[in-house]
Amino acid sequence: MTTRTDKMIKVPHELPNTPDRKISLRLKGLSVIEFSYHTKVRKGSYFLKDHLLLVVRSGIYTLRFGDRTFTVRSNEMMFIHQSIAIQFEKKGDPNFNYNIDYMMVFLNNQIVDEFLKFAEIKPVYLVDEVTPVTVFPVNERIRSYIESLKPYIENPEEYNEGLVRIKLMELLFHVTDSNERFIYQIMQPMNKDRRNIVEIMEGNITNPVSLNDLAFLSGRSLATFKRDFQAIYNTSPLRWIRNRRLDKAREMLLGTDLTVTEVCFSSGFENIAHFSKVFKGTFGLPPSEFRQKKRNELKEQQK
Repeated sequence: MTTRTDKMIKVPHELPNTPDRKISLRLKGLSVIEFSYHTKVRKGSYFLKDHLLLVVRSGIYTLRFGDRTFTVRSNEMMFIHQSIAIQFEKKGDPNFNYNIDYMMVFLNNQIVDEFLKFAEIKPVYLVDEVTPVTVFPVNERIRSYIESLKPYIENPEEYNEGLVRIKLMELLFHVTDSNERFIYQIMQPMNKDRRNIVEIMEGNITNPVSLNDLAFLSGRSLATFKRDFQAIYNTSPLRWIRNRRLDKAREMLLGTDLTVTEVCFSSGFENIAHFSKVFKGTFGLPPSEFRQKKRNELKEQQK
């Protein structure tokens, strides 16, 4: 059985609740370590607000970023840089009874800064391009570390945030020792130079990104991003995004058999009621009525 999430989800802030066995260790109310175990094939997409370390204990986790595909198998791990959108598919490994057992570790900038200070590592920036996704094996030290989390998994509510923070620092030491480029990846922003605003906007039309996210991706402050955007498009970023998403939704309503809900999420809207309201305000009818009207008109023309 396959389960798919059509809405792109911001993680870790919007991690969905599923019936799978899932345990979370939290800092300041947000998940920093997630354990999941299930047998269903799942597909979906994430926009990563934080860096992600994904450790697969059993199963196969396939990730697509841009035109590249990465696969993590049992006893492998993956580092994924923050502020990128990914598509994923996770499924069981036949060699492990089709079980999918993995751990997700979210590393926000505050955690990274704490680790750099604790480890007495000074920020260093590479000359070459940041690699957004890296796959590497889980060594014996990291396997032992995961085993040490067993008491936390069994009784997550018994451990305070101080202990969770220490376990995060421990993991970062192990990963840094096992992959020398990892430390440079978490220190370095994806965009050293200010990127073209047109490229950023076209690449994120359907992603659930905020203006702050777009400004970050472009290498600008929010105020500078708004000013530069206005100079290019002669409108506000929010209005431009809404209109482009509405155009895309209109195309999908007329050219596909997706449900209105699927069109809503696939075109970048995050709330069905809001989507229906702004669609009607622009095109004169709610999405379902608009689709039916256009189909009836097409039938009349074909008679």
